[in-house]
Amino acid sequence: MGDATPVKKGRKFDQVLEGARTVFMSDGYEGASVDAIARAAGVSKATLYSYFADKRLLFMEVAKAECSLQMEEADAVLSDHSSPREVLCVAADRMLGFFLSSFGQSIFRMCVAESDRFPELGREFYETGPKRFRARMAEYLRCAVAEGDLAIEDPEFAADQFAELCKARLFHELIFGIRKSVSAEEKARVIDGAVDTFLARYGVPGRD
Repeated sequence: MGDATPVKKGRKFDQVLEGARTVFMSDGYEGASVDAIARAAGVSKATLYSYFADKRLLFMEVAKAECSLQMEEADAVLSDHSSPREVLCVAADRMLGFFLSSFGQSIFRMCVAESDRFPELGREFYETGPKRFRARMAEYLRCAVAEGDLAIEDPEFAADQFAELCKARLFHELIFGIRKSVSAEEKARVIDGAVDTFLARYGVPGRD
């Protein structure tokens, strides 16, 4: 398929979506089979195909739903009036949790693998997830600047930098198959390093 096909909603739509989420979270995109998704959803394959013409469309719908949940959590974190260090540490923990999850890795791999045949997949996911988070992070940074807590001239660029700092080492080692898991200590090191580096560049002495 080239262009995205509208998804039909119906009585068992949420049931199909939840079953797909369970299987994708467990097995990733490549390992998930339509048979397993139908079993987890408690529906027939015919019913599943009546909602989604192929696994790719189903995966993207699950990805969009997951991104919406992530955005709700991010909004709660970035609406907190704690110090920048506290807010950024929690935001980094949430971001890294998604980046390092098998589901987050599957989204990245799929968007890259299908970029030639289905370029709309990457665009659709970017619009649903990363772009929205970037805008929300930039909004938080602008508010922190207005409060005198941070000194940033380009909040959008700073938001991009923060996201990249949170991907240091662990994300790429998982993506390239160098490692299969991450310890809590390793994750904490990346979070602390990301926040320390970000505040070293944009922090205001005595306000972090």
